[in-house]
Amino acid sequence: MKYYIIAGEASGDLHGSNLIKALKAKDQDAAIRCWGGDLMQAAGGSLAKHYKEMAFMGFLEVLLNLGAIFRNIKFCKGDIQAFDPDVLIFIDYSGFNLRIAKWAKALGYRTNYYISPQIWASREKRIEKIKRDIDTMYVILPFEKDFYEKKHHFPVHFVGHPLVDALEAKQPVESVKFRKENHLDREKPLVAMLPGSRKQEVKKMLHLMLSVVNAFPDYEFVIAGAPSLDRDFYTPFLDNPNVGFVLNKTYELLHLSHAALVTSGTATLETALFKVPQVVCYRANWVSYQIAKRIITLKYISLVNLIMDKEVVPELIQTKLNTQNLRLELAKILEGPERLHQLQVYEELAKKLGGPGASEKIASSIVKDLRLALDEAKTSE
Repeated sequence: MKYYIIAGEASGDLHGSNLIKALKAKDQDAAIRCWGGDLMQAAGGSLAKHYKEMAFMGFLEVLLNLGAIFRNIKFCKGDIQAFDPDVLIFIDYSGFNLRIAKWAKALGYRTNYYISPQIWASREKRIEKIKRDIDTMYVILPFEKDFYEKKHHFPVHFVGHPLVDALEAKQPVESVKFRKENHLDREKPLVAMLPGSRKQEVKKMLHLMLSVVNAFPDYEFVIAGAPSLDRDFYTPFLDNPNVGFVLNKTYELLHLSHAALVTSGTATLETALFKVPQVVCYRANWVSYQIAKRIITLKYISLVNLIMDKEVVPELIQTKLNTQNLRLELAKILEGPERLHQLQVYEELAKKLGGPGASEKIASSIVKDLRLALDEAKTSE
């Protein structure tokens, strides 16, 4: 059978790659075309377009790149028709994917969504588009099932969070070897800096994160370079001798880190699952932030706090994200009761996420539904 998968960023590439592996295990004749990245391609997907060409962040950035976005939409529609899949699988990336879903559903394609659009955070009225255009929805956060089914009467499948599988698949990291290979201090505790994966956000966040380094000389701060950006991009940020750098080794770094400064997003949950106390950071450009705060209705921005429905990790947002506040909050989690509190709640968080097997559950469901549909089609002929 033929599968067309669309992911638009690094996290989607990771989860899409695991889904491709699971689909191929369930359907040995699977032909898979995808939008994603190196991981999805390595897993066996035929790459139509790399997510590096689609990484536009924030309302203003989207407006400035509308031409490229519309060209991508047009190309995607043509590529889907040329491939003629049995099912489309959308992974997150809602602004793009919901547009394609509307078009695809009107043409009779089967549409599945994995990692729901965050309509519980903003623009909740998009539920009508989802009801109209999506055949099957797979959700990964425990509160999403009640949101869709109890509040909006739209059945969904809670499959657990794919990060659980991704982390379990990682091999243990040997500290001495890792530090030597990446030119890190052999003895200082490590503080990971996860500034994001898009150029715009990395430039904003790294400048602020680096502003506290000299206040903690007993720790080595290490920038986690994103696979979507080249090493040369980070060179201007590496002029402090107490700052290290690793590229595309975020999980290995978190495995060895004592604490972390993390840009809001999936990385906050990854950091929690590695049991690393963290400070969550977020700053957008002024225009994007003014728009966002008027349409986003959440009490928190980090997934950790959202899932636990309480403040577990500190969130420094917009003007609150400054050197003084960042220094104070980091000091609290290096040692003391705030550090212990985060570690204790992380244990509860892991239980809420539903255990391993998300990719396998989704692949089994999709393959089963497709085979039933094909059998029914043959019977009706």
